[in-house]
Amino acid sequence: MTSSSSNKLSLWSLTALVVGSMIGAGIFSLPATFGRATGGLGAIIAWCIAGGGMLTLALVFQTLAQRKPDLDSGVFIYAKEGFGDYTGFASALGFWAGTCIGNVSYFVLIKSTLGAFFPVFGDGNTLFAVAVASAILWSFHILLLRGVKTAASLNTIATIAKILPIFIFVIVLIFAFKADIFTLNFRGFTDTSGLATESLFSQVRSTMLVTVFVFLGIEGASVYSRYASDRKHVGTATVLGFIGVLCLLVLITMLSYGVLLRPELAALRQPSMAGVLEAIVGRWGAVFISIGLLISVLGAYLSWSLLAAEVLFSAAENRLIPRVFSTENRNGVPSAAVWLTNCTIQVFLILTLFSEYAFQLALELTSSLTLIPYLLVGAYGLKLAVNRETYETADAARKKDLIFSLLATGYALLMIYAGGMKYLLLSAIIYGPGTLLYLYARREQRACLFRNKTETALFAILMIAAAFAIISIATGAITI
Repeated sequence: MTSSSSNKLSLWSLTALVVGSMIGAGIFSLPATFGRATGGLGAIIAWCIAGGGMLTLALVFQTLAQRKPDLDSGVFIYAKEGFGDYTGFASALGFWAGTCIGNVSYFVLIKSTLGAFFPVFGDGNTLFAVAVASAILWSFHILLLRGVKTAASLNTIATIAKILPIFIFVIVLIFAFKADIFTLNFRGFTDTSGLATESLFSQVRSTMLVTVFVFLGIEGASVYSRYASDRKHVGTATVLGFIGVLCLLVLITMLSYGVLLRPELAALRQPSMAGVLEAIVGRWGAVFISIGLLISVLGAYLSWSLLAAEVLFSAAENRLIPRVFSTENRNGVPSAAVWLTNCTIQVFLILTLFSEYAFQLALELTSSLTLIPYLLVGAYGLKLAVNRETYETADAARKKDLIFSLLATGYALLMIYAGGMKYLLLSAIIYGPGTLLYLYARREQRACLFRNKTETALFAILMIAAAFAIISIATGAITI
């Protein structure tokens, strides 16, 4: 994509990209998702872990934007710079695939929302629902091909429009909040109405991939760093966007515990924010939130589609995937990258017809895929601090960044563990065979396929894991 002065993005546009990417489907599903998993105490612990972990990651992004201003290709470039070409490719592939599947989750939630009013949409995985989603997909495809500046401007408008109903939801819940209901929900250990009794650790663990999902998009400003009118705005936009969204996430979760009992929250269909508001103000509340969700999700879809295309373009520019994906149209848009992204989303949309819990699967698989690039960002920040690279005369800053990058890396590892083996294996189905793009790019360059034995071993492990995952799905050991 061209990065001329006419296409530069201000601090607020970059912040809107971060907020627009983070506020999508996940925030509207929080009341029921947390209601099924845990009570108020577990939610507080979960948000402390998630908020603290993601804050350290945001600070690592901010540090890298300042200390490595020449690395302006987003998330994967840090993995490439720190750990080699194949690791950089894997980071780019995982992030791109995560955005594609994340967009599928948006479509599923749109269709599920409409299903509350028009039964033909069902829970978002009917044939009619997939057909409508496909029509929306290719309409946005045309819009994306018109250019990043047009799409970013629309995203800023959509970000403002979708925050309004969320603010109103929070205000209504503040006035409807009942301390006695919140107290009953706080512990979350007892099973009074069909909710499984679990330890506090188990309750918190079951929320982890959800908390990761609602923070996805935190890297939005970093991915678009080369469009920033001022490089310093990248880190500022990341931190501002993160803090604002975190406040909304915590308020929505905790206030919901003071309105409905956990069994009632757990029984709500998605988007559960609509059900909570309906319980307070009546049917119009569900309609109001549903409209807000549609605006929110379509805006987030636009943001994530931009991110996905930009990652493919940048990976091609860095010679990690075939050079055709750096091909731009007359509007400066990497058209081949947009086509591959939307064709992939279309395939996953069709696959939702065969998944009983399409939204939950898409949500958790997206989180699992994106955690690998996040882990590598934290690890690269840690590597810089340990090796004192760019810290020759700034020992105090090095110690601070060492702590933050260590915490960010540990958080990513903890989230991968919390997600479980199932999603790691499903991720391998994408990482392993997806390496064909990397191998084709290496052939284009007439270079050896892998630079060293470590890369060869990593590829072998991914292919074995992918084969095992496919066999497990075929035999029913893994269900989707």
